Amino acid sequence: MILLVEDNEDDVFIMERAMLKLPLKHRMHVAADGRQAVDYLQGSGKYSDRLAYPIPSLIFLDLKLPFLHGFEILEWINTQRLLKNVPVAILTSSAEPKDREKAIRLGAKTFLVKPPTPETLTQVFELILDAPPPRQYVSK
Repeated sequence: MILLVEDNEDDVFIMERAMLKLPLKHRMHVAADGRQAVDYLQGSGKYSDRLAYPIPSLIFLDLKLPFLHGFEILEWINTQRLLKNVPVAILTSSAEPKDREKAIRLGAKTFLVKPPTPETLTQVFELILDAPPPRQYVSK
């Protein structure tokens, strides 16, 4: 399962379209703000059913979010025993080198500038998740 933490509906749509072009079986859940992301990751409130809302295998995290900034979420993830090994890919409109440096310093595995392409997402899956090429996920 992939968790996309994104507050912009247009960016969610673009990400969903890019993911559809990949032959992967991963489900994607969208958290629309920082608080919702933490609730999901903690398994609290409506996210308490871990069968319905499993710990993600990958998190795409925007930086500029309502309630909690992406950097705050990234720092929090690093304090959580069950989450600190979940790879985080920053997906943001910021191309600022200082944001990239801070994200990597805080443990992000990669830093992507929006909008993502299917090719970029394929690279993320291959490099971050150490997954085989996506074509191997296709069921015959």
